[in-house]
Amino acid sequence: MTAEATGVRLECDGPVATVTLCRPDVLNAQTPSMWRAMSDFSRDLPGDVRVVVVRGEGRAFSAGLDLSTAGSSGAESFAALATLSEQECADRIAEYQDGFTWLHRPDVVTVAAVQGHAIGAGFQLALACDLRVLAEDAKFSMGEVTLGLVPDLAGTGRLVDLVGYSRALEICATGRRLDAAEADRIGLATLVVPNAELDAAVRDLTAGLLANNRDAVVEIKALLAGATGRSAADQQRAEREAQTRRLRDLAGRGE
Repeated sequence: MTAEATGVRLECDGPVATVTLCRPDVLNAQTPSMWRAMSDFSRDLPGDVRVVVVRGEGRAFSAGLDLSTAGSSGAESFAALATLSEQECADRIAEYQDGFTWLHRPDVVTVAAVQGHAIGAGFQLALACDLRVLAEDAKFSMGEVTLGLVPDLAGTGRLVDLVGYSRALEICATGRRLDAAEADRIGLATLVVPNAELDAAVRDLTAGLLANNRDAVVEIKALLAGATGRSAADQQRAEREAQTRRLRDLAGRGE
């Protein structure tokens, strides 16, 4: 399907792929069609892509779920989901989550370029990325609670990893908005820049990520991503094993 039909597009330029939410007239509000398209992008991604940038057209990253779709009588509405069996409903949500979780892939580094609002599903999309570059006008909110819902697009674990349980609970249970300065202070932002410098900052970060050995970056990402789930001894063993692979590969003795 075309970007006009799905509201999201994938563009590849050598080792850099860009995922763009392209519904600026509704502040890039998200729909299940967008999530399915984003899931398909993982399979469409060329093998030489090393960095994926996620961004939104216009003045907002994403205002979250498109309530005109969710509140309708269509097949993807809240009402329709509620008629499914518990397992069918859970399976449907799992399909939606796939549009976000592929951004955790070990072989790429993902960067969210966030301007304006990143609400609900928009916040979770930014959280799905490894790094977040924020314009000074960026605002985050986990707004699902205001609809009587929970965040279900793979964002809760990522949020706890970044800010800890207590802060994550406060953010999700109140649904309040966080500006870029607070996001930076509590560890949600990799970098905060003036709005006019957002594109340049993302380009500079991408260049830095591409400047070094791809396999070393992949190993580093795996070491860091798994660190919180390992004991100190297990983490040290993982480091030894990763370094052994790197040394053998650099010496031409890898598999």
